[in-house]
Amino acid sequence: MTQRAQRFILSLAIYVICATVAQNAVAERPDLSCGPLVVRAAAKTEKDAVERQYAPDRNADILHIIIDVTPDFRARTVTGQATIKFAPIAKPLTELRLNAVDLNVSAVTSSAKMAGHTVTADAIVITFDPPIPPEQETTVTIKYDAEPKQGLYFRTPEMGYKAEDMHLYTQGETHEAPYWYPNYDYPNERSTSEVICRVPQDMTVLSNGRLVSEQVDPNTGLKAVRWLQDKPHVNYLVALAAGKFKKIESSYKNIPLAFYTPTSHIEQAENSFKDTADMIAFYEAEIGVPYPWDKYFQVVCEDFGGGMENTSLTILSTGSLFTQYTENIHSSQGLVAHELVHQWFGDYVTCKDWSHSWLNEGFATYYEDLYDGHKNGRDSMLYGLYQTARWMLTDEPHDKPIVYRSYTDADEQFDYRTYSKGGWVLHMLRAELGEELFRKCIKTYLERHALSSVVTEDLNAVVEELSGRSFDRFFDQWVYHAGYPKLTVKYSWSQKDKLAKVSVEQTHDVNDNVMLFHFRTKLRFVVDGKAVDRDIVVDSKQHDFYFPLPKEPNIARFDPEYGLLAKIKFDKPSAMLYEHLKNQDDVIGRLLAVEALKENKDKQAVAELKHALNNDAFWGVRKEASAALREIHNDEAFSALAESLKQPDARVRLQVLADIGGFYRLESLDTMRKVLKSEKNIEILAEAIRNLGRYHDKDTRRLLIRYLKSESHRNRLADSAVRAIRMLDDAQYISPLRRTLLEREQQFTSWGFAQALDTLAHIARNEEDRTQVRNFLSDYVNHPKERIQMGAISALGTLGDPKAIPIVETFAADQPKDRFQRSAKMALEKLQEKKQLVPEEIIQLRKTVDDLRKEADKLKDDLEDIKKRLEAKDKGSEKSEAEKKSDTDKSATPAKAGSNRNSL
Repeated sequence: MTQRAQRFILSLAIYVICATVAQNAVAERPDLSCGPLVVRAAAKTEKDAVERQYAPDRNADILHIIIDVTPDFRARTVTGQATIKFAPIAKPLTELRLNAVDLNVSAVTSSAKMAGHTVTADAIVITFDPPIPPEQETTVTIKYDAEPKQGLYFRTPEMGYKAEDMHLYTQGETHEAPYWYPNYDYPNERSTSEVICRVPQDMTVLSNGRLVSEQVDPNTGLKAVRWLQDKPHVNYLVALAAGKFKKIESSYKNIPLAFYTPTSHIEQAENSFKDTADMIAFYEAEIGVPYPWDKYFQVVCEDFGGGMENTSLTILSTGSLFTQYTENIHSSQGLVAHELVHQWFGDYVTCKDWSHSWLNEGFATYYEDLYDGHKNGRDSMLYGLYQTARWMLTDEPHDKPIVYRSYTDADEQFDYRTYSKGGWVLHMLRAELGEELFRKCIKTYLERHALSSVVTEDLNAVVEELSGRSFDRFFDQWVYHAGYPKLTVKYSWSQKDKLAKVSVEQTHDVNDNVMLFHFRTKLRFVVDGKAVDRDIVVDSKQHDFYFPLPKEPNIARFDPEYGLLAKIKFDKPSAMLYEHLKNQDDVIGRLLAVEALKENKDKQAVAELKHALNNDAFWGVRKEASAALREIHNDEAFSALAESLKQPDARVRLQVLADIGGFYRLESLDTMRKVLKSEKNIEILAEAIRNLGRYHDKDTRRLLIRYLKSESHRNRLADSAVRAIRMLDDAQYISPLRRTLLEREQQFTSWGFAQALDTLAHIARNEEDRTQVRNFLSDYVNHPKERIQMGAISALGTLGDPKAIPIVETFAADQPKDRFQRSAKMALEKLQEKKQLVPEEIIQLRKTVDDLRKEADKLKDDLEDIKKRLEAKDKGSEKSEAEKKSDTDKSATPAKAGSNRNSL
């Protein structure tokens, strides 16, 4: 028996003994038991796994909150005071519970009489005596300080950011706000708000609503900036950004518009900001409701992920900035449009709880598509929907509906269901209602629920009211149930009867999660250039439809207006596919034809795809034709790509180059070298550099080392050189890559530097001596930039050196919501699995022992609790006996004259 096995048995024995002792203790003293003592399993029970989440009760109506904070940029802390005005709802209020995570509370005062307050790790509970009557407005003021782990993020020189770009920003969604001020943190409550921030005089402060005042405190020299949001909004939309920003300004009607960036980024601001006014104009016309807030500002912050739609102040990532040298490859149109339309959907009306979060994100996703159609044409909008559907309609299990309550963490809701599928549901609803009625429904929905919280049924009720139709089935199958229809469509022509036959079969599994779908759509036949449409209803597993036509159609299309989210298998003869490619009135038909032709692999298919690549009217079809030629992957396909590289649209040019790079040929390498000499577009250059990663030769090494040292926007070219080095997986790059990271850290983005650390580990993982690389990576495990710190710890896992286990162990823990601890734990598991001479069963034993240790710790706590209750009970018994003796003595003493014994 190995030592590890012995330790396992010993741990198990201790566990059983502890459990037995605990159970015996309760059995001997049942008066102490608060219920059955359960030996807790490490894995979740079935009951735990399906626990459903709902909005909490609102015992008080939060009316207004004032947040007054003074940040210390060097210490990365805040000192604050929060004043909350509220009124109890329905019942007298004894306790007010506010969300507050790791706040150091120094004082709590109230306009009502307090019995006291309690501060826990995640809440402040204020007790009132007497209870506050319903509807009586009351205030509480909390003074505190904090070193926020989430919610408020600093970007300072001590963390490796430029001094000229020093700033902070906040993020509230879903539940990060309590890390920097106390609040009621759930979207079923709304209040007005004020934010006051005190900063050095050379800094800018931005927040929600309108600027009320800006004045310097003569005692501190700090500038106090006050913003007021006087329309009620949910708590997670409170925002603050403060620091060294520059701006560009504009306006739409009487609405001030501004775009702020850290000082060093201002040159790229116009590229991202330029369409904002046009977007507001479009959304006001399309939605029918005026822009609802005092201003619209956008601010870019370092190492912020994506965008956040705080009321009147959207925070964006620096990744949304780009230079004109990328031509049309890079655009922030989608992100800017998405966050802007949230000012209506998500801010003006907000989901009541996270199970209905699609009412925020699905609307923003679809209206982002609608603006694309307005700006770039309907083909562009349909192409966006096509790409989304193709990405979504995979063979992976789709067993969660959009409205889903059995989640453990609210962030789990923000996946494809909430965004992509939610957007597609609205597209299908628009197709079902027609554009004008859809607009009327959405306008009414917003006006009826303005500045309040909503659930899906609120939308359904408006749609049914204004359309006169029942939409229960629509929402049931698409929103309250999971999945999508998988269809097999077959077409045939009877020359004798002049009949077109179309069969439709639903082939997906029907179960408790996924329904058999019921939907309307169309079939379109093109005869002699004229479209003949026929409406159909699919409401069972299989249908056969027959249609008389004057002659055989050269095109047959299912769902020609692209209003159905479905995975469709519709095999057609090649001749019909070629006809699709010619039909410039049907972009989806052409895209589907390209997708089908890549399976043919014959010379005519290659010729047709080459023609589409060079001649189709829409860039998206040309791009997809290029990708199809790559998948065909024969000599003719390579020649077609090589002869089609000169493309006026940079997006297509980039795709063609990538697809040429997908062939392992000397001609492909020669193309990359030529592009590196002639191309000016930084994104196309980056693609050429990446494709060098297939070729091991001296010239490739020379080029990659040169580009590691190159200067480019956001270090794009060096990032591509790192990606190529990873593909080559050659240890000879260890030294130059390590030197680049050591000397040029400031030129990399945090994400790019983290990826480079992992690449270094990847190419060194098979070296006999990994000491130098391990030590190099270890120098970054305490880096002040979280992304780099996480990247270094993850890279140690990639390196696979068992000597790194003690380092990574210090960061690994079991907090499932802590992404840093999760990352460290994954790295630790990699190291443990790669450790030499450790059999799989020992690895599993180690995991089991870890679980048992946790259970033993819990049992120890339970035993300690039982012990304390026993001691308390014994002391109580002693006191009771003493009191009984005292009462006996008193009863033996004669009463004084005139006393009333009954009163005693």
